[in-house]
Amino acid sequence: MVDTSERRVLDRKSENTGFFWHWALPGSRYEFEVLPERLHNSIQDQQERSEILISLIQLLIVFIFALLYAIAPKTFSQEADFAPVPWVLTAYFVFSLVRLGLAINRKLPDWMLYLSAFVDIALLLGLIWSFHLQYEQPASFYLKAPTLLYLFIFIGIRALHFDPRFVIATGVCAAIGWLLMVAYVLFNDPADNMITNDYVEYMTSNSILVGAEFDKVVSILMVTGVLALALHRARILLVESVIEGSAVRDLSRFVPQEVAQQVIHSEEGAITGKGEVRECTILFTDIEGFTSISETLPPEKLINALNHYFSLIAAPIHKHGGVISQFQGDAVLATFNVPKPDQNHASHAVRAAIEIQSVLDREELGDGVVFKTRIGINTGSVVAGLVGSGERVGYTVHGDNVNLAARLEHMNKKYGTRIIVSEYTLAKIPEGIYAFSEIGEVPVRGLNQPIRIYTVRSDA
Repeated sequence: MVDTSERRVLDRKSENTGFFWHWALPGSRYEFEVLPERLHNSIQDQQERSEILISLIQLLIVFIFALLYAIAPKTFSQEADFAPVPWVLTAYFVFSLVRLGLAINRKLPDWMLYLSAFVDIALLLGLIWSFHLQYEQPASFYLKAPTLLYLFIFIGIRALHFDPRFVIATGVCAAIGWLLMVAYVLFNDPADNMITNDYVEYMTSNSILVGAEFDKVVSILMVTGVLALALHRARILLVESVIEGSAVRDLSRFVPQEVAQQVIHSEEGAITGKGEVRECTILFTDIEGFTSISETLPPEKLINALNHYFSLIAAPIHKHGGVISQFQGDAVLATFNVPKPDQNHASHAVRAAIEIQSVLDREELGDGVVFKTRIGINTGSVVAGLVGSGERVGYTVHGDNVNLAARLEHMNKKYGTRIIVSEYTLAKIPEGIYAFSEIGEVPVRGLNQPIRIYTVRSDA
């Protein structure tokens, strides 16, 4: 049982299970969900790549600071021995380079990210603090520096990590830091703290308006809070996206990827009884003499050879736009134009068959194992959709044209061929593309009229 009195963070790993707790709003879909490590790693990879982007933005900020400093008129004494701004910019540049190197090498632990947030704010506030020395003005001078706005940039870029903790840490550091900056001004010279209640005087002199500084701190905290809340909600969407993306990849191992995408984005989900009728080309393959081969091979060797065989024939099918709908023992049922649209489905199916035979002719399936396959190809209307009952469904195609492709595959044994194509498929292919040879007009079980069948050379 999961203790719902606690809130667990995604990055906290269970020592025993290797799973990760995901924290979400109460009542949400993923509250207290245990995420597999592979999903956690996917999210963490996104966050680590975001840290590279954050480091690059920091370097850009350093460049902007340096450019503004270079072109701005210098009002301080030319005889001054110390100019603090270049030193602060140099320190921040070095720190940003180190941070970028760690981000590229994926060596940024959480404590380093918190430290980075603190250093970002400390260096920026140090730069602002140095203005009154650089320009030989009272300390209150720096409170009016527009460079304060960069605090919001530093808070904002933390959102790229998709973790509100670092946004909050940066915002709190910024608020506390600015309060310390104000306190320094107020207590630097107790005899003359320069406080005023006159807004005009505040705007036209180095006087301090406490309410204005309070507004700045409130603005920093409000922006931090709103951004953290929005980021928390966005993080839930990120987790959902990773989970659904993983579901699509896993589901596509059992049904065609196009069907998996339809299920994921469908309002009804994976329901049966909703099929579509569409013309397609069916390619049916079966291994020649598989029963005899299976009796002579150890089970592990047979499974390894069979999996290798499936990977070999799947490549040409996918290459030419086909979709494997079913694995039936050693047989494979593939369709072209269903569920993936393809105007040249007949031609592509024949090309895939030719390449399947070509690759099997030159490939051994381990320890001298050789599989020869027979292929039947037919074109016509089929019914495609999810079938099953209860909690278990599968995607398949049905109809007489599917049965005909299977029977054409079996006819290869009678005629000593490796590929048989029906006249319906041939009619869909432009002349001259392949070297077809007519076998003849043959009766087919289940059909009232005989059909004309053809074979095609494997080197066509």
